[in-house]
Amino acid sequence: MAKKLNLTGDADADQLLSEDPFALLTGMLLDQQIAMEVAFNGPRKIAERMGGFDVVKIAESDLDEFTELCVAKPAIHRYGGSMAKRVHALAQYVVEHYDGRTDNIWTEGDPDGREVLKRLKALPGFGDQKARIFLALLGKQLGARPAGWREAAGAYGDDGSRRSIADVTDKQTLEEVRAFKKEQKAAAKK
Repeated sequence: MAKKLNLTGDADADQLLSEDPFALLTGMLLDQQIAMEVAFNGPRKIAERMGGFDVVKIAESDLDEFTELCVAKPAIHRYGGSMAKRVHALAQYVVEHYDGRTDNIWTEGDPDGREVLKRLKALPGFGDQKARIFLALLGKQLGARPAGWREAAGAYGDDGSRRSIADVTDKQTLEEVRAFKKEQKAAAKK
């Protein structure tokens, strides 16, 4: 992953997300029921506490010890304990199914967009929407564009949209995505 992401506003967190595909995948996993930039800052917190961020090290860690590390203040998530278990399970899955190489999810065997979406949806903690958003993030910001990726990502793949973290490139776009989400919530209440 060579592109420089700007998802959190924190240079160290964004550097980790830009350099480590599992950190980015973990940020996506944590992106629920908290602010986007807080979720994507979670991997940096883990890295600071573990002396680095390593999918194999996380997968092989004792679950109780890893959970304690994740709930220590400031916790990685508002629901630090349950999210620690999800991060741990995600790491184990990536190690077991992709030899610890997270980018194999979107590169191994030259998959098309539908196949990458299928692989993402198979990950622990990833449903359809989260998988589509991550696929859009890969295509829009990291240049990982398997054939048919936009179609597989659905509306999240739309060029110029401001729907999700896939569209956040700076503070202004973060605010635009927030405004879109707020409009969607208000419309859903009607």
